[in-house]
Amino acid sequence: MVSKSEVGIVLMNLGSPDSTAVPDVKRYLLEFLMDKKVIDYPWLMRKLLVGGVIVPKRAEKSAEAYKSIWWEEGSPLIVLTKQLQKAVQHDTEMPVAIAMRYGNPSPEAAFNELLAEHPGLKEVILLPLYPHYAMSSYETAAEYAKDIYRKKKYTFKLSVVPPFYDEPDYIAAVAESMRPYLQQEYDYVLFSYHGVPVRHIRKGDITGKHCLQVNDCCHVKSPAHEFCYRHQVTITAELVAAKLELPKEKWGVSFQSRLGREEWLQPYTASMFENLPKEGKKKLLVVCPAFVSDCLETLEEIAVEGKHSFISNGGDSFTMIPCLNVHPLWVKAIVKYCAHVMQQ
Repeated sequence: MVSKSEVGIVLMNLGSPDSTAVPDVKRYLLEFLMDKKVIDYPWLMRKLLVGGVIVPKRAEKSAEAYKSIWWEEGSPLIVLTKQLQKAVQHDTEMPVAIAMRYGNPSPEAAFNELLAEHPGLKEVILLPLYPHYAMSSYETAAEYAKDIYRKKKYTFKLSVVPPFYDEPDYIAAVAESMRPYLQQEYDYVLFSYHGVPVRHIRKGDITGKHCLQVNDCCHVKSPAHEFCYRHQVTITAELVAAKLELPKEKWGVSFQSRLGREEWLQPYTASMFENLPKEGKKKLLVVCPAFVSDCLETLEEIAVEGKHSFISNGGDSFTMIPCLNVHPLWVKAIVKYCAHVMQQ
């Protein structure tokens, strides 16, 4: 077994544009949306769609959205990931670096940083900061880092922490981050997860006959669950709700950030914001457990656009519960996961 001084940790998050300037946002969107695991069309079709339609239409609007949530120190997601790096480093002897799937810093930069400071490095533990397995999030991040590792022929061992959607420490961290907000009066708690196309769920079904084919498939035991985003986010919500003793009628799950016209997982968060006030649920708490760091999708899409929609449709109060960010229990969970991987 290697010692802690010979093992490094890389925390890998989604990424962000380098600035709110349109060229930087355009560059980021092209890298993100040209990922074949995000938009899984043939290359030429993807190139025409992304480069010719989506990015030209979205770049300026996205740049304005980033400007509305940008901090003085920079991108909230990058700043918060650096804060997480510092907090984890405080609790472990293992050196900690950060990487992004898109944008900077790259996994190569993170690996090189660790090697420069620790030439005797024998193992790197990669923790993709995605609690749930999805082709367009966890899988693309892990595979991207592995590809760089193989191409650069690093001599250290690379170990990857698996999704932790049902791990007790993660569930406890999410629950405790929510608990203070439950002290206020509320009608409903909405667990809003990043959406994925229904096609991705079917495509990821390793059995070819379970996901969205079996009645109540998320609760019928199957090998498909290891790679099923829908199952995993459902279990996360149920475990957190149980830990907080939320009444069944006072919470639900929805999916945000839809792109394109094909069917995505439902119900859509945007529709929930319109419909909940009409059902008498006018005091709303929203939590986004698929994101461990606050970012554009939480700070702008939920806290600004979502709140406006909910209030405009008759809601009285709207509270977005912050992501885990640097919650002490989340930091301890990361250290524990990495130590467990090192011992294997």
